[in-house]
Amino acid sequence: MSHRLETNDSALLLPRGWEWLHALALAAVTLAAYAQVRHAGFVWDDDMHLTQNPCIVGPLGLADIWTSRAARYFPLVLTTFWAEHAVWGLDPMPYHAVNVLMHAGCAVLLWRVLRSLGVPGALLGAALWALHPVQVESVAWVTELKNTQSCLFYLLCILCFVHWLRGASSGGSGARAARYAAALLFAALAMASKSSTVVLPAVLALCIWWVRGSLRLRDMACLAPVILMALGACALSLWTQHLEGANSPEWARGIPERVADAGMVFWFYLGKLAWPHPLIFIYERWDVDWTRAASYAPTAAMLALLLVLWRGRAGRLRPVFLASAYFLVALGPVLGLIDQYFWRYSLVGDHFQYLASMGPLALAAALISRALARTGGIARAVGIAACCALLAALGGLSWRQCADYVDARTLWRATIAANPGCWMAHNNLGVSYLESGRLEDAVTEFSGALGTKGGNLEAHQNLGNAFVRMGRLDEAMAHYRAALELDPGFAKAHNGLGDSLLRAGRVDEAVAQFEEALRIDPAFADAEDNCGNALFRAGRADKAIEHYRRALAIDPMDVQAHSNLGTALLGTGRVDEAVGEFQRALAIDPRFATAMVNIGNVLMRQGNTAGAAGLYTRALAIDPNLPEAHNNLGVALTGMGRLDEAVAHCRRALELNPGYREARANLGRALFKQGKVDEADAQFQEAVRPR
Repeated sequence: MSHRLETNDSALLLPRGWEWLHALALAAVTLAAYAQVRHAGFVWDDDMHLTQNPCIVGPLGLADIWTSRAARYFPLVLTTFWAEHAVWGLDPMPYHAVNVLMHAGCAVLLWRVLRSLGVPGALLGAALWALHPVQVESVAWVTELKNTQSCLFYLLCILCFVHWLRGASSGGSGARAARYAAALLFAALAMASKSSTVVLPAVLALCIWWVRGSLRLRDMACLAPVILMALGACALSLWTQHLEGANSPEWARGIPERVADAGMVFWFYLGKLAWPHPLIFIYERWDVDWTRAASYAPTAAMLALLLVLWRGRAGRLRPVFLASAYFLVALGPVLGLIDQYFWRYSLVGDHFQYLASMGPLALAAALISRALARTGGIARAVGIAACCALLAALGGLSWRQCADYVDARTLWRATIAANPGCWMAHNNLGVSYLESGRLEDAVTEFSGALGTKGGNLEAHQNLGNAFVRMGRLDEAMAHYRAALELDPGFAKAHNGLGDSLLRAGRVDEAVAQFEEALRIDPAFADAEDNCGNALFRAGRADKAIEHYRRALAIDPMDVQAHSNLGTALLGTGRVDEAVGEFQRALAIDPRFATAMVNIGNVLMRQGNTAGAAGLYTRALAIDPNLPEAHNNLGVALTGMGRLDEAVAHCRRALELNPGYREARANLGRALFKQGKVDEADAQFQEAVRPR
């Protein structure tokens, strides 16, 4: 039984030749609702997938995206990022523009898909989906190009497949075969963009059932190629999630818990479509008591609903069954039955229902459209006005929600305001403060992360990093050791503890920690670099050089390793090689102030004091909080007789690093030259005082 194609797209019907105005209007209102993302920046995960991805901005490239583990489970999206980066670099605005345009394109395609399936109110359904604020997370977050791009190909696949089913081609069997081939191509492109589209075989099976009135075994033969693609994409996704630590014992859940969670996830997403408040970037992670029978009530209710709809699938409940079955199928990968890395933060996220939300919203539009078709006069006008008001309200909510994505710090603050117990938001906000030098604020947020989740490796690690920056080495070591008590195999904590020990002058203990970190993770470039630092401090420059070279073999774009290697080479008298390493660092990052300081040090050794002072000054223009640059500039200025300036820079170096003995001694020399003998003597005494 083939179902008749309905044409009641909206209350405002246009002649067939003018239907493009519907598409234009739908795209326009979508773009307007998301216009505020032009102010948005990069947020969580954008660094891993784009701004610091070695396949995009580093030594790797397009070939590695498709041939190595760097592909992850969305190589086509990484390819898009690679192409975008080649055109406009790392300006966030064009990336957001592409994402919004993709979403608008998906809205237009959804309208065409719903029309091809004969769904009443197709235009309203597409508009509800496009403007619903639950989609903001997918559209305003650059990383979620995974959703918008995969959805574009997903809908193209469905559209071509439905046209193939209906034989809606006037070009004969050749054109019909071309539609089928196009459907297969778009399926492959969708799965290469995001693995969540592995639901396509089941979705296409629902399309067969809807269009033909039944689903027979012979009808399934046409799905065989798509099923094979889905199996391959599933295998890749599971492998990648395993590499990322999705199966970590810390977050393990038993089968009973997963079953109980599945029902809660189903109703959670349905509830957010009905009432999208509050929308939170990271929702509270619930814990299910699998020993209580009540924990399984949501899953039982979900299955009961589907059973009732299944029994009525041949009658008036047929559209409701299709929408509900589609919703469940599209949610399948994110119901919590299969491990994903994200589950350690929350079992739900708005971006996970980007595809699934099409079903319930299209059903709502169909019911509204049918109700309007039965009315006339004033009632019909009121109904149309109510629909317009609903769309305006949804668009306004999306507009407002986009403001949370202006930058990472704003997003984490908004998350904490709505979900104070979100340890990950506290932790990541702390990282942003740490990177910008707001150390006390960073400590507050990391402590907040520990308060919400005491056994938090990342928070202990980051607290250690913050205390190192503050010179509070004993406290830093305590937190690194706390992390290692939770997980002795946590390589980052071994590396951090080694760095603290090195700063405290306990070189042999530091080397032992770096070596342990490298035993756990032989590809840990930072540990190689730090081990080199410790060995160089111990006077073993040749061994240090070996470690720096190994760090650069792991990460050739590591400017700090290039700089450290240059320093070690300089210490062995290989001046030209040293300068070459400093210049390589500057070629990678022209604003790498440390390399400028190091080249200035070479000039000082060669007697070019004025040239060195110029480089130190350039370095401080880039990073005014670089203690070594202030100290060395103070030395240069002392040699040039500019004693007041020299004293000021040495004092600033000590403000930034109170334990900087060399800066204190240099301050004493400048003061002595000024004739301030007592002050100079006090500085010399402090410089040699045992600590």
